[in-house]
Amino acid sequence: MAKLSSINKNERRKALVKRYAAKYERLKAVADDKSLDEGERMIARLKMAEIPRNANPTRVRNRCTTTGRPRGYYRKFGLNRIELRDLGNKGLIPGLTKSSW
Repeated sequence: MAKLSSINKNERRKALVKRYAAKYERLKAVADDKSLDEGERMIARLKMAEIPRNANPTRVRNRCTTTGRPRGYYRKFGLNRIELRDLGNKGLIPGLTKSSW
């Protein structure tokens, strides 16, 4: 089980990303648009710098929904490898079967 503080920190980051997503995307589009004047692009970059750091989507860490473990995360299930195997063996994940050959 991960530390509760790191799980909560990640949840706060997710909330900030959601709050600033529209503004961030709009400014990023202006900053990346090569057809615009360099001054306008620079202003957009400066405004992006004023947005809180934790509002950047790359700062959000994928974590297991049950344990909060950050490593061995499967996006499709939202679980880490250990929980995926445990729940899969119990038959609690529909469509998942243990393979053997």
